[in-house]
Amino acid sequence: MDGLVQWAVFLWSLFLIAFIGTGGYFMFRKFLQSMPKADGLSELDRRRMLIEQSLPLWTEDGKALLNELVTPVPKLFRDAAKEAIAAKIAELALNRGLSEIDTGTIIEGYIRATPRQDHRYLVRFLERKNIDVKPFSVLIDPHSRGRSMRQVKELEHHHRTTPNPTSKVK
Repeated sequence: MDGLVQWAVFLWSLFLIAFIGTGGYFMFRKFLQSMPKADGLSELDRRRMLIEQSLPLWTEDGKALLNELVTPVPKLFRDAAKEAIAAKIAELALNRGLSEIDTGTIIEGYIRATPRQDHRYLVRFLERKNIDVKPFSVLIDPHSRGRSMRQVKELEHHHRTTPNPTSKVK
């Protein structure tokens, strides 16, 4: 019985350390983003400034599209994700001098602001909305076209282990 209690305490300790470490990591990242750079603005300040400058460029349809794009993000993190994506969209629109943020700019900003694993969702979303994916195929990871990570790894392994038929064997 003593051995069982010791193992339970040990496993509980590992569980706590893992979750506290994970939370600390994300808190530290947020802290680093809020630290001012050389010009006195933090990354979070820059995001907010870009969003405020681009507010007149947003249409109701654009805002609705952005809200739809962030729906798979858990509610707890949705506002932060939406802010990061909106800031990237705003940056693209302001740098290009657009008079209105269109669907293409929103999709490009989403692609540039999100990690590659989210691009699979984007492709499915665009297909559901009957929006052509081809103009964005350069930005989207080619492995994200509906393949699972396991399938991608199998394909990569197959390409590494299969000899090239054009190479000469001596």
